[in-house]
Amino acid sequence: MVFAEDASTAGTGSAPRAMAALRNLTIGRLWLLGVDYIANTTRAICHEFEHTA
Repeated sequence: MVFAEDASTAGTGSAPRAMAALRNLTIGRLWLLGVDYIANTTRAICHEFEHTA
């Protein structure tokens, strides 16, 4: 639930597949960077983004 999939309104067409691909790309990149706690890291990134946007 880090990416708020349940709250997403992108449920038609190819949007769900694109969102899944982006989520998997993000998780894979964090894993390659050596992040141990993916959920905690993505929450921190989202929190930081909300404060800078």
